[in-house]
Amino acid sequence: MMTNPHDIIVKPVISEQSMADMASKKYTFVVSKRANKTEIKKAVETVFGVSVDKVNTLNYSGKEKRMGKHVGRTASFKKAVITLTADSKEIEFFEGV
Repeated sequence: MMTNPHDIIVKPVISEQSMADMASKKYTFVVSKRANKTEIKKAVETVFGVSVDKVNTLNYSGKEKRMGKHVGRTASFKKAVITLTADSKEIEFFEGV
C-alpha cells in the first residue's frame, strides 16, 4: 500500500490518442508499477480533486534495443487510462496542452 499519491502518478502521457480521448473525459498517466486500480483511483481523486468513474491499466514490458554490438533494454512501465464521471470537472493540468 502506497501512501503518497504523488508517488503513484508518475507523469501524464501526451500523445495524439490521449489528446483525442480528453474530449470524452479520459486521461492517461504513467503510474507506479506496484500500484493497483484502487490506489490509482484514490491518487487521482486527491491530487486533481475530480471523481473517477473507472480505471484501465496496461503493463508495458521494456523492449530490447541495440547500439552496435551492445544490447540494452528500455524501461518497462505501467499506464493507466482514467475515465471521469459525467458530472466531474475536467483536469486543468491538460487545458494548456
